[in-house]
Amino acid sequence: MEKWYLMTIVVLIGLTVRWTVSLNSYSGAGKPPMFGDYEAQRHWQEITFNLPVKQWAKFINPDWIALHTSRGYESQAHKLFMRTTVLIADLLIYIPAVVLYCCCLKDISTKKKIANALCILLYPGLILIDYGHFQYNSVSLGFALWGVLGVSCDWDLLGSLAFCLAINYKQMELYHSLPFFCFLLGKCFKKGLRGKGFVLLVKLACTVVASFVLCWLPFFTEREQTLQVLRRLFPVDRGLFEDKVANIWCSFNVFLKIRDILPRHIQLIMSFCFTFLSLLPACIKLILQPSSKGFKFTLVSCALSFFLFSFQVHEKSILLVSLPVCLVLSEIPFMSTWFLLVSTFSLLPLLLKDELLMPSVVTTMAFFLACVTSFSIFEKTSEEELQLKSFSISVRKYLPCFTFLSRMIQYLFLISVITMVLLTLMTVTLDPPQKLPDLFSVLVCFVSCLNFLFFLVYFNIIIMWDSKSGRNQKKIS
Repeated sequence: MEKWYLMTIVVLIGLTVRWTVSLNSYSGAGKPPMFGDYEAQRHWQEITFNLPVKQWAKFINPDWIALHTSRGYESQAHKLFMRTTVLIADLLIYIPAVVLYCCCLKDISTKKKIANALCILLYPGLILIDYGHFQYNSVSLGFALWGVLGVSCDWDLLGSLAFCLAINYKQMELYHSLPFFCFLLGKCFKKGLRGKGFVLLVKLACTVVASFVLCWLPFFTEREQTLQVLRRLFPVDRGLFEDKVANIWCSFNVFLKIRDILPRHIQLIMSFCFTFLSLLPACIKLILQPSSKGFKFTLVSCALSFFLFSFQVHEKSILLVSLPVCLVLSEIPFMSTWFLLVSTFSLLPLLLKDELLMPSVVTTMAFFLACVTSFSIFEKTSEEELQLKSFSISVRKYLPCFTFLSRMIQYLFLISVITMVLLTLMTVTLDPPQKLPDLFSVLVCFVSCLNFLFFLVYFNIIIMWDSKSGRNQKKIS
């Protein structure tokens, strides 16, 4: 009883922080004619309402969704409505999944489960983008988390259905698709493809096909309509990356203008090859040795590979990496906290554009303090706590003096945090040179990218050197 009482308080704290952030500005507020994501979401309501099926919006103020004339509509009542829809989506999909996931964690105390839920719900990146900038990422991330719960608990069909809903809600969930595919395929191989494994494979295939057919049925009426939707889902013509994003291509573009030098099709092939090669080892390992722990870490690795190397990446896509990192927060609290801080920092140019500096600072500090007090992260920096013991033992066979890994990571953390703080202060207080107006934004992206490359190596080391016995794994019940 006490557990649910405390968990309710945690959820209320998470909701309070979310609603407080929602009182601030949003993407494109009062900035015609381009506006921003807030207007993009309102515009979809406008279009949907004025199409044949429109009864769903009959209680909405007609001025909000009047065709053509409502473009750029802004009012306090409309802002309240839009913010409320995000909160309701969070309450219905994402927050219950977080609570259930934390309650199902094994080998940790009830207090740690509650602390884990608090830290996940206080993650500033998702709060600032959904409740500040304005999007509905919690819907797709929530469905994906339900999918993780399903396949980790051997409810494979329900897990597959939930993840299909995630992909069909937001195509960027493809970042997580390969780990789901490899984990389920590995399960089928483990059961035997001549027996139960084949039956499971057929059931999974039928579930996925049926889910996609039902979701896409309204768009199958005309061939051109279907192609138009696909073009919207995969906007290849928009280029290798979007605005200032902390991935390899944007960072490298500072030194060599890839987008100007290479033809579009070469850029596509290059990004595909880098993405595929960087995620291949982890996926092969997951097929051969399927486990809940391996699945979660492969989700991190694959999503980070997509973010760093794939085509047409947005800065907000880092949230797709942050979700699985939140899932391993109780297993590697020091590194997870560090990553989640960097992921929020990488959004700084976007958040400043939306006038969300104060909410960013407050929520980041609250999250950091919650992690420090809940997990004592600075005491969790030994090789064993960082899950690098197997790797260190392997290296010491050839380099006996390799005993400084833990200290090196602590120093890197310190350098990383100091750099992020200094860059934030410089961005806020100093004017960039006239010849380099994007200097600070580019530096933020470049520093974040270096951090993400380090984390990609780190998470792949954990995956590849994971012990086969899995004696010390925290599994999902």
